[in-house]
Amino acid sequence: MTRTIKGPGSFDVAIVGAGAAGMHCAAQAGGRGARVVLIDHAPRLAEKIRISGGGRCNFTNLEGDQIDRYLGDDPLFARFALREHPPAEFVDLVRRYRIGFHEKHRGQLFCDTSAEEIIAMLVAECDRAGVEWRRPVAVRSVARSGQGFQLQTDAGSIDARRLVVATGGLPVPKIGATDWGLILAKQFGLIVVEPRPALVPLTFAPQDWTAFVPLAGISLEVGIQVQPQSVDPVASGRRTKPVRFVEDLLFTHRGLSGPAVLQTSSFWRPGDALQVNLLPGQELAKDLVQLKSGGRKALSTILAERLPRRLAQDGFEPLTGHPAALGSSRIADFPDRVLEDLSGRIQSWTMTPSGSEGWRKAEVMRGGVSTRELDPRTMESRRIPRLHFIGEVVDITGWLGGYNFQWAWSSATVCARAMTELGD
Repeated sequence: MTRTIKGPGSFDVAIVGAGAAGMHCAAQAGGRGARVVLIDHAPRLAEKIRISGGGRCNFTNLEGDQIDRYLGDDPLFARFALREHPPAEFVDLVRRYRIGFHEKHRGQLFCDTSAEEIIAMLVAECDRAGVEWRRPVAVRSVARSGQGFQLQTDAGSIDARRLVVATGGLPVPKIGATDWGLILAKQFGLIVVEPRPALVPLTFAPQDWTAFVPLAGISLEVGIQVQPQSVDPVASGRRTKPVRFVEDLLFTHRGLSGPAVLQTSSFWRPGDALQVNLLPGQELAKDLVQLKSGGRKALSTILAERLPRRLAQDGFEPLTGHPAALGSSRIADFPDRVLEDLSGRIQSWTMTPSGSEGWRKAEVMRGGVSTRELDPRTMESRRIPRLHFIGEVVDITGWLGGYNFQWAWSSATVCARAMTELGD
């Protein structure tokens, strides 16, 4: 797909990381006349794009420029880039390559056929812009050299007037994710916000989850939010206020997953509880009390008309805290207070996760190079001239649904434009 050139060289811009942000930045900087080299250690190009969206790449969201969909110590940092390069601009590029796409859910745009089309588009843009490739090539060291940088790589020494770090985050190490960018930032004395998995399934201690294991595979729409336990700003950091999501939840053998939990996981920290409404938008207590009059149906049967049957039956005891046999009783036999208690437990089910599935299942990284270290108009280090960081390696994390790709496109764009406009 791409031509790898071995050997040393001298360039205006060296970009480390040939993922979404790296390729988009390289193509635009090269298209504006800069001599660009794009370096990546992975044997297979853009694997994270390839596996995203179930292989169809949720490449942006129609609301991808909404700043309230992003998290970090300072989410407002992303505002400039998102305004400068909103979703419509990237969609125009996709259309120019005649890539079919569709809106799947709440503004999420997916390729009709394959994520490979997005990869091919980015590669074609880079090749058209005269970008040179070094892959699979590892960067062994980086040092200041004059006003620029010298990179020692497996392909020889590379000199560059500007260096862009686009190495992504730590999720899915099996496809080559590393902490190279974070280590480099620390090497140059930059602050790094502690990285942690985000958009990740949450797990529970075995003793707390045993009763729920039989429910694995059940999926339903819920309302969900985090109940933060820490109020100490020193202990918890500058925390983004949790958001209530209405999305699909999935029971697993180890805990909870599905879009509802993935979204919520970005706000979750150890010790926090989850509050789940298994019947969002309904007034269950009121409905059950009204059904008492002349009601001959069993309570579990009535619940099964509103919830997945297996959840209403097998999950009755672990969810409500009442014996399973109680569910087979006629609804007419229940006092109002018991029905109200049962309804409250179902519509405000609270559990405290013990952890998450970690980097191997996380879709993105929360944390990264502190936005306090970077200029939002250029993505350049405030302390180390001509050193830039873009994409996931920066402490900006989007919601599930194309927002993280949009941050990659937007941060790459403002960086490329700034580098070619600033000159040297």
